[in-house]
Order: sequence, then C-alpha cells, then structure tokens
Amino acid sequence: MAGLTVTIITRDEVDRLEEAVASAAFADEIVIVDSGSSDGTLELARRLTPRVIVRDWPGFAAQKNFAASQASHDWIFSLDADERVSPALAAEIADLVAAGPRFSAYRVPRVSSYLGRWIRSTDWYPDYQVRLYDRRAASWGGEYVHESVRAAGEVGRLRGELLHLPYRDISHHLRTIDCYTELSARQMRDEGRRVTLAGLAFRPAGAFLRNYVLRRGFRQGGVGLIVSMLNSYYVFLKFARLWTATRER
Repeated sequence: MAGLTVTIITRDEVDRLEEAVASAAFADEIVIVDSGSSDGTLELARRLTPRVIVRDWPGFAAQKNFAASQASHDWIFSLDADERVSPALAAEIADLVAAGPRFSAYRVPRVSSYLGRWIRSTDWYPDYQVRLYDRRAASWGGEYVHESVRAAGEVGRLRGELLHLPYRDISHHLRTIDCYTELSARQMRDEGRRVTLAGLAFRPAGAFLRNYVLRRGFRQGGVGLIVSMLNSYYVFLKFARLWTATRER
C-alpha cells in the first residue's frame, strides 16, 4: 500500500499554518519547507511536524519540487498554508492512495472564501488544481508565477473540494494583485508575448463580462461584483505592465 506525504511551503504564515496542518492529519507524513520566516512560523512548524526544512527561496515551482524530493513517499499532496483539505477530500484521497491510484496525478476543485462567502462563481470556481501526484511521473513547472504540476499521461479528477482562504481583506488582495501581475507580465514578456492598445482596452472589459455575467458573479451580490471587478483589474494591470515592458524594449 502506497504512503502519502503532504508538502507545505511557508514564509510568514504563523496565523494560518496550524489549521492547514490539522486538515492534513490524514497523511502519513507532513513536510514543511520554510524560506526565512520572521513571524514565528518556523517555531510553530517544528511543533506541528518533525519534518521541517529551512531553505532559501528559489521560486514557487523549484521550492515545491524540493519539498517533494524530501518526502518519504512517492505520492505527494501539495498544500498551501492558506488552504484546507476538506473532510470529504481527505477521505477521498486516503481511499484512493490505499486502493492504488489509476493515474499519475489528480485535479481537485478549489473553492475560495472571500469577504465571508464561499465563491462558487466567476473565474474562481471551480478552480481545478493538480495537487495529488506521483513524484516519479509528475513535477512542478512555471518560471515566475502560476506554477502547476505537469504530469505524464492522463490526469484524473477528484470530487472533494480544497478550501482556499487567499486574502485576509481587500488591501491584502490588492497587494497580491500588484505582486502577481508584475510576475505574470515578466513571464509573458520572456515568452515573447505582446499586447496592443486595443487589447489593453478590451481585455479587462471582456474579463469583467465573463466573470460577472457568463460565470454568474451577479448571483453572489456585492461580493460577486467586487470579485468580478478585481479580476478585471488584475487583467488590466497585467497587460498594462506587459505593454510598458515591451514598449521600453
């Protein structure tokens, strides 16, 4: 019977780590890789699991691949500190690993909590993520941002939800948008992508219509409107930074 390791990478997550680890109690092992926390995360991690490693930050994908390489088992579930494995997903994973997985990796649906509501609309849902994988046949890729698991062969799909608490408040959301759009623009620039002024004008509007109308953000009231508008702002800022970066070159 295969064993399962849950891996978590951290930096300054003292207020969220304990609940993440508790939700992973079904695993045979929990490995935490910390990249220089200064808020007590490292001390807390060492109380929660004996497998804690400190390592400088090399990037999201590289850090997650390193965490997987330190596991005692080949089957990995990668969990972020702002995520929780729901009881239904935990039971589904445990049964699957015990029975012998058919695929080398599995997607799970992720649902995010925002301003007190679970968002099951807009681009945020179902936010399928490949998180359960066999490290012998799959690994993380992505240079700057939006890292993902790349697996050989067909990827399976699970039903249980991964619970996501991405933002503490709107200010935290805006700071994250600022960081991620800069990384996304850099990645697109390095890939040789460009955007025209027309694209810069119409892409954000299209993103808002997709989120609010086509993906039914309107059904979640004011919170759905805020999510839709901030998703549109993310698209605008990402492409504005790409336009600026390529224009300067």
